[in-house]
Amino acid sequence: MLEETSNFSSSLIIASSNLGKIQEFKKLLSFLPINILSQPEDLNVIETGKTFAENARIKALSVAGLTGEVSLADDSGLSVEALDGAPGIYSARYADTDSERIKRLLKEIQPFENRNAVFIAALCLASSEGKVLLEVEGKCEGVIANKARGINGFGYDPIFEVQSIGLTFAEMTKHQKEKFSHRGKAVKALLPGIKKIFRNSKY
Repeated sequence: MLEETSNFSSSLIIASSNLGKIQEFKKLLSFLPINILSQPEDLNVIETGKTFAENARIKALSVAGLTGEVSLADDSGLSVEALDGAPGIYSARYADTDSERIKRLLKEIQPFENRNAVFIAALCLASSEGKVLLEVEGKCEGVIANKARGINGFGYDPIFEVQSIGLTFAEMTKHQKEKFSHRGKAVKALLPGIKKIFRNSKY
């Protein structure tokens, strides 16, 4: 879904307070000749959607409306087959910290032989006028590792193993993660549209 806008903004607000996620977006979108900023620290958007796409849309529209800038929101999470898709849209709320979330997930999947999982990232770009400009989604299939491996990344990265290369996200270099991750794939799908939207700039 793409809607062009003739209004060029000098800034792009990432609708998130997650520092790891913001740094990933700054790296992935570093080619854009604009300021890539995080949302205001005191801003807390309530996610009421039932899907990743719905939550991304809610966050993008809310932050764009409050800041007066184009906003990019990501709603992403881990869906584990044996746990009927959990933690899903509640991935960030599965426990209070990354280590506690990992500990809970490893405990809950322990009785199951099936450790298949998929990471999903839904992106939404919204204008300050309350219009959805672009929506895309990226997926990465893998398995839940028996224990945490690697020191890079954040969230569930240490226990999500990408089957095609046998490494967890936390064991990958930044270049590898950009290539294989759900967020990297979503951003790749976003690029043609975001270039068109910011067509008043030089690339």
